[in-house]
Amino acid sequence: MDKANILVIGGGIGGLTSAIALRREGFDVTVIERDPDWSVYGVGIIQQSNVLRAMHHLGLLDEYVASGAGFDTVEIFAPDGTKVAQVPSPRLVEGYPANMGVGRRALHKVLGDRTIGSGAIVRLGVTATAIEEREDGVAVRFSDGTSRNFDVVIGADGVYSQTRATIFPDAPQPEFTGQAVWRYNLPRTEGMDALQAYNGPIGVGLVPMSPEVMYLFATTPEPGNPRYPRDGLAAAMRSKLAAAAPQIRALAELITQDDAVVYRPLETLMIHGPWHKGRVVLLGDAVHATTPHLGQGAGMAIEDAIVLAEELARAETPQAAFTAYRERRYERCRYIVEQSLAICMGQIGRGPAVDNHKATAEMFAVVSQPI
Repeated sequence: MDKANILVIGGGIGGLTSAIALRREGFDVTVIERDPDWSVYGVGIIQQSNVLRAMHHLGLLDEYVASGAGFDTVEIFAPDGTKVAQVPSPRLVEGYPANMGVGRRALHKVLGDRTIGSGAIVRLGVTATAIEEREDGVAVRFSDGTSRNFDVVIGADGVYSQTRATIFPDAPQPEFTGQAVWRYNLPRTEGMDALQAYNGPIGVGLVPMSPEVMYLFATTPEPGNPRYPRDGLAAAMRSKLAAAAPQIRALAELITQDDAVVYRPLETLMIHGPWHKGRVVLLGDAVHATTPHLGQGAGMAIEDAIVLAEELARAETPQAAFTAYRERRYERCRYIVEQSLAICMGQIGRGPAVDNHKATAEMFAVVSQPI
């Protein structure tokens, strides 16, 4: 397709990466984001070797690496705090670390700055209120009263995607897993130069994300999907770590600010049928939302964006591009969703316990393959 005019719905990681990849292929791109402040919460995110390879492909790697903290190994600990394994990560770009931890705000700035610098149009505080398929394109009406025709519409609007609801009203809904994740930023401890994962019913991880800061995440069983009030949230997170390894309990004493705790119930979704209808297509969490146990949610969205842009550039029709895109992405995304969920189920006693050492090594082998 030449000179297609493309709308990207959603200004998060998947949407911004999609805009960058599409602009590199020469497409005209408009991004809409419902949040007028374009804000993201302030904890960190893991970006593994396949994501660094993707950023290298997009010409973003140097500023990307400068925004976070690199590391080459994953250290696995028993529930009592004993280190039981060290899993090396493959370096997929010579001269750069295998993996990174990065603050979500820092990552958002890198992607947002490049999106704007690429010439994409970004409209904030705007949603698509109607998407109408026509013979020669897609007519979109926006919440500010304007409307415009596009050749292609990409729904990168997350697990609660309104785009998915519009084109697939009968699609499965995100399903609560019975588990939630708690996140909190802490001072980076001396010698902390790997992702550290602690096994047990309460899964805990420590991830470096700058020379001074790391973040702690904890996955906890949450029967009934409770909602915690903001007041007292730090105390609630500390209580969840009361039986953790000694070194984690010591760090938990630093969790004191309610507003700095990020709590999120974990939901999962995998669309097994088509990922598009007509000229409208989905990517990222809108079509394959995963729990964070393998650290690949953002990675899958970023890879989606690159593959979709490539297929749109080489195909004669949007539908041919969308079909090829799904064929290249489905099995890898399904693997991540299902294997992450298996770890989750093992932690809460609804399935066999999963060996994190083996699961992590297998995941690296899978995502190291070309996209």
